[in-house]
Amino acid sequence: MTSKVLLIYTGGTIGMNRNPQTGALEPFDFVHLLQKVPELEQFDTQIETYQFSPPIDSSDMSPRLWTDLSHVIADNYDQYDGFVVLHGTDTMAYTASALSYMLENLTKPVIFTGSQLPIGQLRTDGKENLITSIEIAAAKDENGRAKVPEVGIYFNSHLLRGNRTTKQSAEEFNAFESFNYPHLVEAGVNIVYHKNRILQPDWDKSMTPHFRLDNNVIIFSLFPGIREDLIRHIIHTPNLKAIVMRTFGSGNAPQSPWLLKALKEGTKNGKVIVNISQCMQGCVEMSRYDTGFHLQEAGVVSGYDSTVESAVTKLMFLQSHYDDPEQVRDIMNRSIRGEITK
Repeated sequence: MTSKVLLIYTGGTIGMNRNPQTGALEPFDFVHLLQKVPELEQFDTQIETYQFSPPIDSSDMSPRLWTDLSHVIADNYDQYDGFVVLHGTDTMAYTASALSYMLENLTKPVIFTGSQLPIGQLRTDGKENLITSIEIAAAKDENGRAKVPEVGIYFNSHLLRGNRTTKQSAEEFNAFESFNYPHLVEAGVNIVYHKNRILQPDWDKSMTPHFRLDNNVIIFSLFPGIREDLIRHIIHTPNLKAIVMRTFGSGNAPQSPWLLKALKEGTKNGKVIVNISQCMQGCVEMSRYDTGFHLQEAGVVSGYDSTVESAVTKLMFLQSHYDDPEQVRDIMNRSIRGEITK
């Protein structure tokens, strides 16, 4: 039986044209994008399309648009075997992370892809990214089940877990990497699926979509010389529920008494403070050094080897479902979509 894939165009470089007058990249009609890839007609897979109108520059991506995307997938879930989302690269990792939480018990692939060069340019990386993403989204095993029933990002011959991925380059075709989790799929001459790395849902249950997010969260990075008044201002911001704090190395922070006191006050006032390393690779180990241990004492919770994109979207998701900060802290310490290694 022929697989059906829904191709969802949100915007991004892949669907842009260069304005002959200004030289700037501008979105163009999605129909023209498909005309640039005649190879799609050779697929056994039935491909149908949905376009966000107007197309969204990925810098303008927001929780409201993530909810819209979740609705599109949920509303069409039973009609298709997989979904490919064309998206700008700048915030793709945030959107993929958010959707991984919003689509619970996913039994079908949701593959994000895009390109560093527009699909109409001679050297574009968009064609291979699009074609292989569709092939992966349509792939089924011997039991007729999806080979990759999770949210992934496909770029430059690799499929990565969406909530493990970070954009690493604005220049290279190899734009994304999942530094703390191995690739799910390698696409060379053959497409190799690493089944032991891919999430397996409860096949007897249906996918449960979620449409609520609470974006009362902020990210800040520690640095030598960070000011007490600014940190206190952030921690005491009205309505702020959570902070993703990017620390040094394996989760270390300055041992300034004022900082620990401010963090303790924030925790006492119901703020959830999550410790994420500024390093691209590695894990927060708060019991490794004395500085990390003091953060634990102040009520800061470990983000383990989570990406910043994953931590902030997970907090948005959890805050929209749980009023009790202690419950949010508890679930931040657990893997619910394969987002941390524990």
